[in-house]
Amino acid sequence: MSSLRQRALQIVQQSDPLTKVALTRELAASVAPVGAQRAIAEPGGLPGRPLKPELVPHVQLKQASLATLEGRAALIHSVAHIELNAIDLALDIVWRFSGMPEAFYRDWIGIANEEALHFTLLRDHLVALGFDYGSFQAHNALWEMAERTRGDILARLGLVPRTLEARGLDASPAVKNKLVGAGDHQVGKILDLILRDEIGHVAAGNRWYRWVCEQRGLDPVATYADLAHRYKAPKLRGPFNLEARRLAGFTEPELDALTAMR
Repeated sequence: MSSLRQRALQIVQQSDPLTKVALTRELAASVAPVGAQRAIAEPGGLPGRPLKPELVPHVQLKQASLATLEGRAALIHSVAHIELNAIDLALDIVWRFSGMPEAFYRDWIGIANEEALHFTLLRDHLVALGFDYGSFQAHNALWEMAERTRGDILARLGLVPRTLEARGLDASPAVKNKLVGAGDHQVGKILDLILRDEIGHVAAGNRWYRWVCEQRGLDPVATYADLAHRYKAPKLRGPFNLEARRLAGFTEPELDALTAMR
């Protein structure tokens, strides 16, 4: 029987989004052994990608007016793309890094399962609007940071869930207000659910980041500043969703350092 970590890698390799979602749900329900101690060789071609959407640099993406159906669909598509990437990010940390406690792997498999639900809800909503995942261009910034941090679990935890995904906590209220203000109340409900779950995902990132810092005898705040500089993390700019960040486990010294960046 394949371990949960081996199966997580197989899902990251999967190119079809709907198959990736289905396999992620099966993984979350599995009682197979984790295989925590086994080192797994990295194959080429990660992650599996569908033919669409076309991936372009972030700066090339242009947001159409939200007064149009196409503009609203494009914004929803951008969130759906983030959620699909988040499945790969959660499962990549499962297969890639051996030697962590079993609870670590089960946390991230559960997170991947919730990301799969988020993608499904957004994709179904796009279809109801007359579009689909792949109807618009997208960017690859989330996976680029995963590539940069592939050699150190501390960097991965510090700069993906605690930085890039935490930015989603900041952005979510504004995105919701734009879409609900344009008349799409259904997607507002979906975004509320996503924000609730994402607080938990970032909290897991915080918890395990601090666990690794403790194992290595490192100060979490000073170490984060060093990681952000060393791995060229994007500079964070407000407004910050401080309430959501507190719920996700950011400490007051961390929030003070964050708001000092404004």
